[in-house]
Amino acid sequence: MANHKSALKRIRANEAKRLRNRYQAKTTRTFIKRLKATTDKVEASELYKKVSSMLDKLAKKNVIHKNNASNKKSRLARFVSALG
Repeated sequence: MANHKSALKRIRANEAKRLRNRYQAKTTRTFIKRLKATTDKVEASELYKKVSSMLDKLAKKNVIHKNNASNKKSRLARFVSALG
């Protein structure tokens, strides 16, 4: 166990960041599922904008890899464009 005050603070900060990252990643996954379940093109395009932004934020914070975010956005964009 850490003995230095700075190490104890780092442990607390890391745990707070981990929980925040988990919450944001889970919320993004929920929105992706909601987008996939949509059959209306207008609603899907609105949801896509929101999901795309969420994925970009996760990639910027290194919660997910930037290529992972890019691949997800690409596949979702194809899904939205294929709706009729």
